[in-house]
Amino acid sequence: MAHRGRVLGTEWLTPHMVRVVLGGDGLQEFEAGAFTDHYVKIHFPPPGVTYDDPADIAAIRANEPRERWPRSRTYTVRRWDPVARELTIDFVYHGDVGLAGPWAAGAKPGDELIFTGPGGAYAPDPVADWHLLAGDESALPAMAAAIEAMPSGARVRAFVEVSGPEEEIAIDSAAEVAIVWLHRGTRRVGEALVEAVTAAEFGEGEVRVFVHGEAHFVRALRRYLRIDRGLPPSALSISGYWRLGADEDVWQATKREWNADVVS
Repeated sequence: MAHRGRVLGTEWLTPHMVRVVLGGDGLQEFEAGAFTDHYVKIHFPPPGVTYDDPADIAAIRANEPRERWPRSRTYTVRRWDPVARELTIDFVYHGDVGLAGPWAAGAKPGDELIFTGPGGAYAPDPVADWHLLAGDESALPAMAAAIEAMPSGARVRAFVEVSGPEEEIAIDSAAEVAIVWLHRGTRRVGEALVEAVTAAEFGEGEVRVFVHGEAHFVRALRRYLRIDRGLPPSALSISGYWRLGADEDVWQATKREWNADVVS
């Protein structure tokens, strides 16, 4: 069954990233564990359509006409406070384009959001000698959560590609963290990131890698890490969050095929 969160407040972190904090009685059954890439599926009903509380998304899709089905979008759990029972999600905003970004930009206290989850699979491995993280804006919330979770003494090198310097954010950590901020400008997403990661000096010892974001550069970096660096799949957390030129409906419909092709 779906959870229903009520907006407690919003905060613009950068010109293109807005933070939404959710709370309310609808989060009483929600729990998140140690994964720093936890994500939820947010379900937006069509205009004028309402669902029972709690909503059964699977039943809606199985039993109701397609015009009543929600459109779903996947977002990282930036922070979960189990005591206050508050859920924080950071949304990338591209103007009026898209579904979730415009909603978050206009969200007001009391607005509601229906979501299922969480899923997730990655948490910083304490046995690693060092950690390599790379991603774009879509991966930044998960990267920030991972960096914050790193213990004292952990060594982290992170490469983050954003549109410009105004999109950089502060990230606190007890670990030894070196963050390389890459400003895309007018270049294709991921170009600067791939160049920087492949040109960087590779650390010694056992590494654990987190590479998430746009599908094209994720594929390129996976090839570099697996073939050029010889890393085993067990050392890698690799995921295409989105694909340039495709909305999430199209991307999710083809992602399984993409995953199979990438790992082959």
